[in-house]
Amino acid sequence: MASNQEIEIKFRADDLRALNRRLRDSGFHLDTKRTHELNTLYDLPNNPLRKRGDILRLRKFGEQWVLTHKTKGKAGRYKKRVENETKVCDGPKMDAILRALNFSPAFRYEKFRAEWSDGKGHVVVDETPIGNFGEIEGPSRWIDQTAKRLQISPRDYITQSYGELFLDWKKKNRSPAQEMTFKEIRPTKSGNRR
Repeated sequence: MASNQEIEIKFRADDLRALNRRLRDSGFHLDTKRTHELNTLYDLPNNPLRKRGDILRLRKFGEQWVLTHKTKGKAGRYKKRVENETKVCDGPKMDAILRALNFSPAFRYEKFRAEWSDGKGHVVVDETPIGNFGEIEGPSRWIDQTAKRLQISPRDYITQSYGELFLDWKKKNRSPAQEMTFKEIRPTKSGNRR
């Protein structure tokens, strides 16, 4: 597996239709249409990965599986960390291997994701149980240029992980949810998620 530096920011995306229009108008093309994604984070007993800020994730994106390790990295204006990932041909068998090595699922989160690119970096549009977000990933200067074209201010940059965003949402909404899944966080009649 090759090692690479991931540089990204997230931002809230309340109006997905307008965001998609701005992406097209800015020269982005849709690489992957809206696809369901389920992520499972694994850890050992006593959570040593979480304690040091690392992530070991098995992701199912449509019919594809990917195993990823991310280091804690540094959060400033952008989130920067080392990311190593590889495709897995059989997700359930990979889960069995991890469990045999004493890893167990620590947190699950899901979303619907669409992927856009302009050839220099990419933007993803995520519909999650706790709201809609975008991510801009690429060189830092390109991130700022892209954010400006998409009408996103640097003050709106988010460097938190989805796990951290979920914990903030959970506290704010006093939710008993343990996972960031659509089954566990259902919309109420008013349209808000509980």
